Formats: sequence, C-alpha cells, structure tokens
Amino acid sequence: MGLTRELCETINAFDYDSLGDECVFRVKQAIQDGIAVALAGCREPQIRISVEHFKFLGGNPQASIWGLGTKASVVQAAYVNAAATHVLDFEPMSTPPTHCVSPTVPVALALAEILPVTGKQVIAAVAKGTEIQGRMQLAGGMLVASKLKFHPTGTAGVLGSAVVASDLLGLGVEGMQHSIAFAASRLGGLLANIGSMVKCTHSATGAASGLDAALLVSRGFRANPDALEASKGIIETLYPEQFDRDVLLSFGKPFRIADPGFAIKLFPSQISTHYAIIAAIEVSSQIPDKRKIRKLRITAPSLHHIDRPKPASGLEGKHSLQYASGVAVLDGFVKIGSFHDERRFRPDIVDLLEKTELIMDESIPAATNKMHMEVAAELDDGRVVTALCRAPKGVWGHLLTAQEHRPKLDDCFREVLQPQASDEALALLDRLEALDNSGVRKIASLISVSKN
Repeated sequence: MGLTRELCETINAFDYDSLGDECVFRVKQAIQDGIAVALAGCREPQIRISVEHFKFLGGNPQASIWGLGTKASVVQAAYVNAAATHVLDFEPMSTPPTHCVSPTVPVALALAEILPVTGKQVIAAVAKGTEIQGRMQLAGGMLVASKLKFHPTGTAGVLGSAVVASDLLGLGVEGMQHSIAFAASRLGGLLANIGSMVKCTHSATGAASGLDAALLVSRGFRANPDALEASKGIIETLYPEQFDRDVLLSFGKPFRIADPGFAIKLFPSQISTHYAIIAAIEVSSQIPDKRKIRKLRITAPSLHHIDRPKPASGLEGKHSLQYASGVAVLDGFVKIGSFHDERRFRPDIVDLLEKTELIMDESIPAATNKMHMEVAAELDDGRVVTALCRAPKGVWGHLLTAQEHRPKLDDCFREVLQPQASDEALALLDRLEALDNSGVRKIASLISVSKN
C-alpha cells in the first residue's frame, strides 16, 4: 500500500469518539481561540481590503465573514476568516513551528453553514486537520524556524484544510487522497513576506485552496493519489533532506494538539518574542523612570528571522525581538495597540531601540518549546536590572486551563460583539460537542454581527 493511501486510511479511521477527552478539550480551546483572535483582527486593513476585493468579484453569499456582518462564498469566507485569524499573530502556535488553527477552523465553520455538520463532526475534522500539519512538519524535521523554506501555513496548512474539507464533505479515503494531492499543487508562502501585510494571506490561501480542492474533487476532479511519495511529490519537494514515514503514520497516537499541546498566545506577536516580553515586563516593574535606561540587552537563541533592530512598521515589530522587548519595558505590558505604527514611532521607543543590543547565544536551544531568554536594563546609576523567562504561561508544558484562557476570549469577543452575543457564542462553543447543525450555525450567526 502506498504511503498516501495508508495515511488517508488512518485519518478516516478516526471519529469523534476515538479522540479522547484531552484531545476534545484542546480542540475546542483552539477553536475558541481561533475565533477570538479572528474577531480581534477583523478590522485590520488587510481584512477590510480582502472583503472589498471579494465584494468586487462577487459570489454566492453562503458563509459568514466573522465580525463584519456580511457573507461571501464558502471559499471566500474561509479565506477572509483565516486571514483574520492570523493577521494579529495572535493565534495558537504548535510545535514544530506552524499555525494549525487558521487553515482549519474557518474551513470547518464555513462548511457547517452549507452542510448538515454537527459540533462533533467539526471537532473531529479540526483535530484531523491540525494533526496532519504537525505530523508533516515533525516527520520532515522542521523543528526550528531556521530550517523552513516556506511559511508552514501555506504548505502544511493547505494539507490541513484539504483534510478538514474532505472529511466534512464525506469524500472517504480515495477522495481525501485526491484532495491532498490537488491542494498540494497550490501550496506556497514566501518567508520574505513575514512582517508584511502578505503574511496573513498565507493562512488565507492555505484555507481557501484546500477547501476549494476538496470541493472540486467532490465534483469529479482527480489528482495523483500517491502525491506524498511520488517522484517530485510532496515529500521530495518540501522535505528533501529527511522524512520519517513512521512519524507520519503515528497520526493521532497521540494527537499533537493534546500532547505536547498548542501554545495559546497571550501577546499578539511571533511566539519566540513572548519569552523576551515576559522578561521585559518583569524588568519594567523594577524601573519607575524609564528615562534612566542607558542600555537594553536581550540574550536569546540564534533567531535571525526576528533580529530586526529597527522595524519599518508596527506590524513588522511583531517579528522584532528588539521592538517587542523595548515596548514591553517602556509600557509594562504588550497588547494589540503595542504594534500599531503610532506606538512604533513614538520618541521613547525610537530612542530605546538605539540603545538596544541583541546577543544570540548559540548554546541556547532554538526550538520554541525549549528556549529561554534574558532581558537586562543598564541604568544611568550603573545598576543592572535583569529577568529570565524559561516558559511563558500558555506554552508547552504550561498549557492554559479554561479559566486562565477566558480573559483573552472575553477581551477579543467583546471587542467586536455585543456582550450578550459574546456570552452566548462562548457558551455554545463550550458545549460544541452537544450541538446539532442548527447550533453550529447559530455560532456562525452570533460571531458575524458587529456591535458597531
């Protein structure tokens, strides 16, 4: 039996009842967090431009665009909602590094608006869609960001979307093979665009392309059913240096969303910056007058992709250790507005960036689940204030409970929705496994209508 066939048989053998309690809880948590950050990001320029673009193109209004009170075709809605999920860099992070939520959750909920899909089916499909992404990256040895040749939301994410869509469309083993193969011909995501407006579209095209591929397969399109193992296929193209077949076929044993789990972000920035942010906030609490800072020093692993001494915008600041640390030291917190241009170009942070030094220590592990960072501020009187962060709350080994997660959910939901709609949507999501299709559609309806 070919690898692609064996994998698809493995995936199709799982259903809701075979996931386990911890997996179900973490999938529901990921769905809640994905919707929350999409609502928080739905008013960003990239999202508004995308909505206007699809209005110009036209399409059958099948599925809701979250937080903006409009509908689009099921593929367009998945695109916009996936972009919104990723636009703030606030969605959950998996290990090996990728964002598995934005290419999957928007696809599942969009399909639930046109198919008789239950809450249990949504949970099972998202579990499978997130798992394939993590398994592919792990089997391919993509354990640290420096090994990536593409942004994973545009590569593994496309496959995750195809798995979700083919599962909910009921395409079976053969249909999933063709959907994965078809979707793989649409993958990409240029790393040079990290820090630009384009980054969120990697998730968007991943979600939309995988969904569109599965929909076309449902109408009779066919692709190479052995796309994983074929010459010039997925493995040879994306993972030419190594690929562990056994790791891939260990799909769901256990589901990686449960073990090692996802990192739920408490700051809207690249995950590695969180280590520096936590340390910087601790340093900030010990310096009443920030004008006394003579020098700021960050000691981190070798992470050249977030070595950006003078980010050109607040958006790029999400991928700058220097900026994220500096704004955390100055303000004592980091929130969505910390990465707006208005904050980026205030005189205090412009001045502090001139005094900031980043030291990359090769002895510190670069893997996001093993690293640590130190921030030190040297003051005018010669005193040095330091803090070390080994694990921010919410990351692997320090996963959030439902109670710890709730403040983030409330903040994001209530930013866009009326309090009553926010509370009702979250209550429905809490018992997603008990909902029939009308209940799932009710969630989509509630999260689509803005209070403004």
